[in-house]
Amino acid sequence: MEPPRRSPVQLRGLLDPELSRWLWLVKWLLLVPHLIVLAFLWIGFVLLSLVALIGILVNRRYPQWIYDFNTGVLRWTWRVSFYGYSALGTDRYPPFTLGEEPDYPAQVSIAYPGELSRVKALTKWWLLAIPQYAVIAVFSGGWGAQLVGPGLIGLLVLFAAVAVAFDRPYPAGIFEFVMGMNRWVFRVLAYAALMTDEYPPFRLDMGGEEPDTALVTAPLMSPLADA
Repeated sequence: MEPPRRSPVQLRGLLDPELSRWLWLVKWLLLVPHLIVLAFLWIGFVLLSLVALIGILVNRRYPQWIYDFNTGVLRWTWRVSFYGYSALGTDRYPPFTLGEEPDYPAQVSIAYPGELSRVKALTKWWLLAIPQYAVIAVFSGGWGAQLVGPGLIGLLVLFAAVAVAFDRPYPAGIFEFVMGMNRWVFRVLAYAALMTDEYPPFRLDMGGEEPDTALVTAPLMSPLADA
């Protein structure tokens, strides 16, 4: 059996060994400045993705400058999500930057694509991705809800937050499962933004680090085993 291919979208999150018992209660307030900035950045992300569509139709290339900006928006979004209620994986406040922050515990990278399919560019974001949208709606509670983390992600993160509040470790199984769901969501985001032609796999690649070859799946109830 051929092992799973390495995804062009690589998402990483390292769980802090020591988390505040109560900081998670006010992170929604601390994140307000980020959410305001990200609201404008995502408007730019959507508009520039439409410009990228034209570029792909003309010469089958994703414009480099748009790729740089959109990748930066996804980086920023993942850092805020990891700090906030899509993971609560760190208490380090996310930086205000589109650039890479190698020492921050949340990282995302997207391989710059080569030639892209014109046909897929016209169909993947609204037609081919429909099954993926249905899956990530269960995970995140709906398109665009990734920052606040409702849905299954939010429920599991809340369970982990309660465990931390009672001076228990962040349940390892929950963290790995939450990371797998977030990884799935960001792969779909990149695919819908035309940044890759590789269809997101229907699988959970769990854990803080990207698995290179292992196919990792688990039933929905397994994260609670470590609680």
